[in-house]
Amino acid sequence: MAFKTGVAERDEWSYSPSVGVGPLRFGMTVDEVVEAAEMLGQTKVSECAPDHAIFSPTWKVEVHRRGVAPSLPAVTAYVSQVAGLFCIAVDAVHGPQVAYDGLPLVGRDLSELESDAIAYAEAMDVPFRYTPEGYEGPDDSGVVMRGQPVGQVLRSRPLFMVTRDGANTEWDSMPSEEYGVTETMPR
Repeated sequence: MAFKTGVAERDEWSYSPSVGVGPLRFGMTVDEVVEAAEMLGQTKVSECAPDHAIFSPTWKVEVHRRGVAPSLPAVTAYVSQVAGLFCIAVDAVHGPQVAYDGLPLVGRDLSELESDAIAYAEAMDVPFRYTPEGYEGPDDSGVVMRGQPVGQVLRSRPLFMVTRDGANTEWDSMPSEEYGVTETMPR
């Protein structure tokens, strides 16, 4: 099944907390991530700069959609030497659509997502949370909502995570490459 946006048709991937997203499973090796991601497109593997001494070497696997003009990766997977795959970042424009209990999380106008998250939380009598940057999302320790500028709108770019070696929370685990993503991704 595909999700339609104004730009292109997108795949729909499922999210299972602590398990993975779509064909990607937490704990996978770099080679396993590359093999699993082949269904979406071409991959590029690079080593991440060491950001904290407590973390083992980490690789970034960028997955670019087939048939799309040169663009930012649809999915970026981060793989630690010790923990394996620990973070899956989904691009707001080119990434697959991923929902949390029926609530679409990818490529949403952040103000609309906030309204929907509040309505969902009230209807289901469950909490939602804000990130330190003010982005809302499900109150699941495996989802960190990020903002990505797309034209004049800030769209949702979720990170699906488990903690990596030497970290206590997903915030501690977040790859340094994802910190400045909102400032470095003009569209």
